[in-house]
Amino acid sequence: MFAEENRKWWTLGAVAFGLFMIMLDNTIVNVALPSIERDLNMSLSNLEWVVTAYALAFAALMITGGKLADYYGRRRIFVVGLAIFTLSSLACGFAPSAGWLIGARVVQGAGSALMNPATLSIITATFEPRERGRAIGIWAGVSAMALSIGPLLGGLIVDNLNWNWVFFVNVPVGIAGIAVSQWAIRESRDTSGEQSIDFPGLLTSGAGLFALCYALIESNRHGWTSPEIIGLFAASAVLLAAFVLVERHQRLPMLDLSLFRDSSFTGANTVALLVSLGMFGVFFFVSLYVQNILGYSPTKAGATFLPMTMLIILIAPFAGHASDRIGSRWLMGAGMTLLGIGGLLYERIGVHTSYWVLLPPMIVGGVGMALTMSPMTSAAMASVPIDKAGVGSGVLNSFRQVGGSLGIAVMGAILATFVHPHASRGQSAQDFVDGLHAALLTSAGIAFAGAVVAVLLVKTTPRREQRAAVEIAA
Repeated sequence: MFAEENRKWWTLGAVAFGLFMIMLDNTIVNVALPSIERDLNMSLSNLEWVVTAYALAFAALMITGGKLADYYGRRRIFVVGLAIFTLSSLACGFAPSAGWLIGARVVQGAGSALMNPATLSIITATFEPRERGRAIGIWAGVSAMALSIGPLLGGLIVDNLNWNWVFFVNVPVGIAGIAVSQWAIRESRDTSGEQSIDFPGLLTSGAGLFALCYALIESNRHGWTSPEIIGLFAASAVLLAAFVLVERHQRLPMLDLSLFRDSSFTGANTVALLVSLGMFGVFFFVSLYVQNILGYSPTKAGATFLPMTMLIILIAPFAGHASDRIGSRWLMGAGMTLLGIGGLLYERIGVHTSYWVLLPPMIVGGVGMALTMSPMTSAAMASVPIDKAGVGSGVLNSFRQVGGSLGIAVMGAILATFVHPHASRGQSAQDFVDGLHAALLTSAGIAFAGAVVAVLLVKTTPRREQRAAVEIAA
């Protein structure tokens, strides 16, 4: 046995293993996309599905994962999710075709949906409110470390082995994570009342999001006014409206809409949606840009993102600690404003661009992400009761993943309107850059909107965090 004070930090380290895998997978895959495209003869829409299928499964099952963690035990569900993620990573690495890879990515997303809510709910149940911001800051720093290592590691793997190994690398990390989790994490669960799985809510939300993303990604191929695309947009609207109605009348809903009565929770989740909506597409399409247009090797492409992600590593823990002292509102507002400015700075890129043109938006974006992510998470988790921590973290991460899926789909739809399949190579490159400019300008606008939401809705100090601090002081 080891001291209780030490045990909670070992617990944080254990859940960080799982988080590291999820974040590492995101960034490694982005750098490997051009190699996957060539090897499996994929179209741009196929590539979008490689990322979006994972994010959609992640988003659709996230709240259910949080419910399962609260009911069956957070450590148990975390380990089950980690095992599913590890095995599906193995399947991704052996993928012989686009369909196989996309299907395995769906299973990966399901594993992540079980793991991710448990990481935050375990932290929330383990740490007192006065230390929670610091712990979440470290959690975010580990996430950023994986993001920073991922592109460079992915580039080195693709250059020296092949793209399959960007998935195989998850296997030893997953095995180590399972072992550490069983040893270090104490089991916890929600004992406040009855729990159940909301299948109608799961079906309507998942189908609605799939229809929306499919319409956005495939709209250029079928035509925006085609009956298929119009029908999918209509179906998405109906299904998502049905989801809200179902949740309002379910006795034990998947999404507890009463949580959104707290403006800080509403604001934090809206910012989570918007920051992912703006930034997922940036990572995806800038990775394609530096390799397919500028001709960077995978290793050089991975190194391109290091300034951004290293800044997130360095600043995120301090931002989390600062949110404990001054609240999350202005930190989030400043962070989202910087992300908007970073998006505008990408307007200088062209078909022949030096690295020094890419560096300023990377630096500004890295500081913006660091100032946003930890305070955003602290604001959301401080706005829910500890016994609902699994559901609260599930909602937050669902909003992030939904935003990511829609961000790639929206930016891809914008970019696809500029790209003409029969254009010459030089004209095709210029078309891609023009489309990327339009997509990045949209991303900047989304970030500025997120800054406004943060300032208007998030309280300077969340009420529940204030109460907890008073109780501890007493």
